Amino acid sequence: MESIAVIDFETTGVSPSQARATEIGVAIIEDGRIVDRYQSLMNSGAWVPPFIEQLTGISNAMLRKAPPSEQVMNEVADFIGERPLLAHNASFDQKFWDAELARVRRRRSQPFACSLLLSRRLLPEAPSHKLGNLNAWAGLPDTGRAHRALADAEMAANLTLHLFGLLRERHGRYQADHAFLCQLQSLSAAKVRALLATA
Repeated sequence: MESIAVIDFETTGVSPSQARATEIGVAIIEDGRIVDRYQSLMNSGAWVPPFIEQLTGISNAMLRKAPPSEQVMNEVADFIGERPLLAHNASFDQKFWDAELARVRRRRSQPFACSLLLSRRLLPEAPSHKLGNLNAWAGLPDTGRAHRALADAEMAANLTLHLFGLLRERHGRYQADHAFLCQLQSLSAAKVRALLATA
């Protein structure tokens, strides 16, 4: 299986036009397992509202001691390289990835796959497609505190490996790759069934 970088941001809000990233976690998956990890808090000078601190456990005091966000983004972009990207609810993480990269004058060249969209297509029977709920329902490993970047990246990585397993076992798709995931997530449920039936 090709190498895929699964990422997760913690942030001070929902939109990069008004918020900044406070932490990034990356889990690299390859050959059916997590093979490498990156995690760092990042200090952009942005203030963490109390309700976000309560949710993530990331405080303003912690960020004051963290490396500057520019340093972290350059490090993590070098760490990921040209690997294709994936996140759970990728539209959120993609916005912050692109915005924080732009601040260090870099640009993303690779596509994002989304384990939230994919789980809706491949696990329609799941009672919830929220990351923590879905991982608990599927019996996947506990990776630590939710709403911390590396724990969430590892959860999304384990979920993605589970989805690759389903593609093989349920649908005979042994050659599924990141490009196939991107194709799958963009289809309606009926078209997903048709695509998987052509394996």
